[in-house]
Amino acid sequence: MVHKPELKEVRVFAPATVANVACGYDVLGFAIDKPGDEIVVRYSDKPGLRITKIEGDGGKLPKTVEGNTAGVAALDLLRHLGITDRGIEMEIHKKMPFGSGLGSSAASAVAGAYAVNKLIGEPLSKKQLLPFAMAGEASADGAYHADNVGPSLLGGIVFIRSNQELDIAQLPVPKNLWAAVVHPDIEILTKVAREIMPTDIPLANATQQIGNLGGLLCGIIQEDYGLISRSIHDVIAEPRRQKLIPDFYEAKRAALSNGALGFSISGAGPSVFALCEGEEVARKVGQAVSDVFTKGKLDNQQHISPINKQGVHVIDEK
Repeated sequence: MVHKPELKEVRVFAPATVANVACGYDVLGFAIDKPGDEIVVRYSDKPGLRITKIEGDGGKLPKTVEGNTAGVAALDLLRHLGITDRGIEMEIHKKMPFGSGLGSSAASAVAGAYAVNKLIGEPLSKKQLLPFAMAGEASADGAYHADNVGPSLLGGIVFIRSNQELDIAQLPVPKNLWAAVVHPDIEILTKVAREIMPTDIPLANATQQIGNLGGLLCGIIQEDYGLISRSIHDVIAEPRRQKLIPDFYEAKRAALSNGALGFSISGAGPSVFALCEGEEVARKVGQAVSDVFTKGKLDNQQHISPINKQGVHVIDEK
């Protein structure tokens, strides 16, 4: 048996995610290829976990381990494993904007837990890292939901039966399903987007939303693009949150008229997404949505991607 030498340094990438996917509020999400966050961890002579560098955050993120999503996730993991004296230093390279609706804090938390787990010899599987990544993200927004963390960690399309029990399932990914994601350059804090949500939902709306979610799950599993298209409708969050995004309904009309299967808000926004059949349609839809925001004098970025099946992964190790 060949003994594998101990790693000294690991660099990982955790992808951005689209949460809710219209009708799956807090229980459905998928990963895209880009953007995402990178984290480097290496052994250090100084005991304990330390964050030594943060880039791409504009000075907004704390270097204190307990105040940083990546640090909290990694520290929670190390404490769980009883590793308290080993010196580990962490670098965080933020490659996506804050408050974008693309799971920025989740990606950092996932990368933090995964990188440290990899460095120390992978005692836990990816799925076993879920509660530690969740703890990291929850430290940022106080909410405990896996619709960003799950797909960033595991890749693909993830359904969460229970956030409290972290009972999750990965769905098969239709082979020609693409996403067109457009991020307008405004910031919407998750806290604000949650505060405008209703506390009571009419029974008729709840029934319609349950039907749409069930239809979307069945459509994904059966690769039935017609059923997917009929099901991507949100009657609970989108009607309230759309007012936070300039020209939302004009962008939606542009997406649908250019062939999108469906269109809605990514997470808490302001990013919006369309699911499309094929890359060509996705690029056409992304450009049409981008043109709407540009016309409204709003800078924006497009991210055209198949569903990312890989999730967080190592991009370099020494």
